[in-house]
Amino acid sequence: MKNRALLGRLQRRAAAKHGRIVVLTGARQTGKTTLVQHAFPDYEYISLEDPALRPEWSRLAAADWIRRHPRAVLDEVQKVPSLVETLKAARDADSSVRYLLLGSSQIRLLGKVKESLAGRAAVEELWPLTLPEMMTDSWDQPVGESRLLALLRAVGRSDDVLAGMPAADQGFVQAEAMFRRYLERGAMPAVHDPELDDPECFEWLSDYRKLYLERDVADLAALRDLEPFALAQRALALRTGAPVNFAELARASSIAVDTARRFLRYLELSYQVVMLPAYARNPRKRLVRSAKVHFVDPGVHRSLTGRRGPCNGEEFESYVVGEIFKQVRTAALPADLYHLRTHDGLEVDLLIETEAGFTAVEVKASDRVSSQDARHLRNLSALLDKPLLNALVLSMDREVRELGNGILAVPAAWVLGPAGVGT
Repeated sequence: MKNRALLGRLQRRAAAKHGRIVVLTGARQTGKTTLVQHAFPDYEYISLEDPALRPEWSRLAAADWIRRHPRAVLDEVQKVPSLVETLKAARDADSSVRYLLLGSSQIRLLGKVKESLAGRAAVEELWPLTLPEMMTDSWDQPVGESRLLALLRAVGRSDDVLAGMPAADQGFVQAEAMFRRYLERGAMPAVHDPELDDPECFEWLSDYRKLYLERDVADLAALRDLEPFALAQRALALRTGAPVNFAELARASSIAVDTARRFLRYLELSYQVVMLPAYARNPRKRLVRSAKVHFVDPGVHRSLTGRRGPCNGEEFESYVVGEIFKQVRTAALPADLYHLRTHDGLEVDLLIETEAGFTAVEVKASDRVSSQDARHLRNLSALLDKPLLNALVLSMDREVRELGNGILAVPAAWVLGPAGVGT
C-alpha cells in the first residue's frame, strides 16, 4: 500500500466548515476509493456503479439522506447526476451532513458540481502516484517532499536545496531504482503491486486501456463507434512531447480537424494527457503558440504505442514533465507550467512560473550531460517577464554538475525524489 500526499489535505478540507461536500476526481484506477475509505472509515460507502441499484438511490429525498445516510462516500456519482441536487438540498437543510463525491469524469461530474454546488463544494484531484508516493510502503510512512518542490517553494535561488553528491546518497539509489520502474511501468497504483511481474503489469495496462475506451469515453462523449477515437489516441501517443498539430492528427486518424480537437479535449478531461501551453508573453520575439501534449502516465502511454525498453527523447521528456505536473498539482502549489519555443529554434521543455519568477527545465534522456545540453537556457532571461530563478537540466546522468551561467545539471530521479530518504 502506498501513502498519498493528498491524504492530510483531504481530511482537513472535509472537516472544515465549507467542506461538507468534497468532490474528488481523477482518472479511473488512481486509488480514489482506497484513499477515501482509509481517510474516512466512519463514512458509509455507496457505489453507484451498478445500474440496477441506481434507481433506488435516485428515489431518495433529501430528508431520507439526512436521516439514513448523513455521512457517506458516493462513488461514480456522475452516473446519477440528479443526486447532486438532492445532496445539495440535504446539505442546506442540515448542518451535520457531510458527503464525499467520487468520479472519473470531469465533464459529467464537475459540470454538474459547477451548476448545482457552486460555493458549496471543495474540489480535489487525485493523480497517479508521484515518485515520493511510490517510495512509501504503508499509510504510516510519510510522503516526503521532493527537492523540486522544496526549490519551488524557496524564494529566489537556493543552491542548498540541490547541494550534495547523489551517487553516494542511499536515498538517491532508492529513488533511481523506483524512477526506472516508473519509466517502464508507469505510476498507476496497481502496477506497483510487488506480486505482479512485468507481463502481468503490461496485461493490466492493456485491460485498463480497453476499460477506459469502453467506460470513460462512452460516458464522456456518448460515442457509438470507438474505433476513430482509439486511432486518434494512438496517433497522439506517437506524438507525445511534440507541439500539437491538429491537421496532422486528423490525417493520421482519418477524422475531421474539429473532431481531432474534440477527441484531444476528451483525453485531457479524463486525465490521460496534459496540454502544456506555450509561453507567449514577449511581444518583441516571435514565439510558437502551439501547446505541447504529454501523456500523464508512462505505463498507459507505452500500452498504446507497444514500446518496451529504453525511452526515446520525446518519451523521456513527457514522463518527466508528467511527473513534475503531478507533483505541482498534488501539492496545490501556486505555479503555472509552460513550454517555450521561438521561430528561430530556441526551445525550453518546461517553464515553471511562481510568484517570484521562473524555474526553467531542460529534459535529456542521456546518461551523460554536456554543456551543449544547456545551450537553450543560457540566454533565456531576455525572453521572460520575471526573473529566472533556477535553470536545470534533468537527465539520467548520476552526477550534479555546474554547466555555467548558473545552470545546474541534476539527476532527474534525485530532484524528483523525496529529500532525506535513506540518509
